[in-house]
Amino acid sequence: MIAEAEDGTASQADVAALLTVVRRVVAGRVNDRVAAEDLVQETLVRVLGVSHRLEPAMLKPYAITTARNLVASMWKSQDLERRHRHRVVELDAGDEPIDGFLRQQDRETVAAALSRLSERDQSALLAHEVGGRDMQSLAAELGVSSGAVAAQLNRARARLRVEYLLTGRDEPPTERCRAVLLAISGGDRRRQREVDAAAHLLECDFCVELSEPLVQRAQSQQRDVRVPIRVDADIVTARREVRRLATESGFNRTDGVVLATAVSEVARNIVRFAGSGVMLIQVLEEPRVGIRVLARDNGPGIADVDQALADGYSTYRGLGLGLPGARRLTDEFSIVSELDHGTTVIMTKWRREG
Repeated sequence: MIAEAEDGTASQADVAALLTVVRRVVAGRVNDRVAAEDLVQETLVRVLGVSHRLEPAMLKPYAITTARNLVASMWKSQDLERRHRHRVVELDAGDEPIDGFLRQQDRETVAAALSRLSERDQSALLAHEVGGRDMQSLAAELGVSSGAVAAQLNRARARLRVEYLLTGRDEPPTERCRAVLLAISGGDRRRQREVDAAAHLLECDFCVELSEPLVQRAQSQQRDVRVPIRVDADIVTARREVRRLATESGFNRTDGVVLATAVSEVARNIVRFAGSGVMLIQVLEEPRVGIRVLARDNGPGIADVDQALADGYSTYRGLGLGLPGARRLTDEFSIVSELDHGTTVIMTKWRREG
């Protein structure tokens, strides 16, 4: 069972706990171990990126559907590459007419989706998004608060996204589908619980197909840096990259050094005990500014995680901090390890305001 954080959202530890089920889904479809682990990591990254918008019970079905979609995309790409491998020259019939046609089609789709909204929502969206009206002037005109206008715009955008995806498709197979899709699109965790979106996603292929683009489009613009970890020089690279991103994101110098030290310790563990792995460093903008590091290796795993996290525990002569030190230096720290399958560490540090 997935536990909720104090604010009702799922913690990154809950996401890390999905590692086993995600690996099982991927392993049942992909035989190449390296490719499978890449897909597992990508799935965790995507789920982490949107976890603040999902009701905790939805994490598992969303992770399963994301893993399935990633596997399907991989097979589709490989099949396309195989079928086009014989071509020496790629013939181009000219992109401009096609691009123009696609733009026209997209405009028509947006117009059709917009027409399905209420007149009130249409007016608000057009005034704000097209007319450039600010929320204060709209609030004064409507006789409500700016917060009420912001909430209305958010709901209208959520409806527009759903109607956009539904345009040109058959009607949803059940009456419940639209309610589930709206709750997902708006990131409304309370509503997701009310309509039992988690159970619905596991039963409805139609909503599974639409759920990922609805959630992923809401993910904040993130600056991602991937650092392969194989040798000691890669530890230096990871440390340098995380300090650079911390500085660019407004972290003070001390916190930048602290985060870089935590990254060094985890990267050193990968080099010493797993031989190779990868670090994904992300700058977060939601729910506040922070930096998250996901470190993944395919090494032997950790037999006793609790012992490895005990203060003072170290199996090599490094800085003497190891995993316990990395946990102390970051605001959020999660680790999942399986013997013969490797270890995943997720740690986050939030920027201090003021």
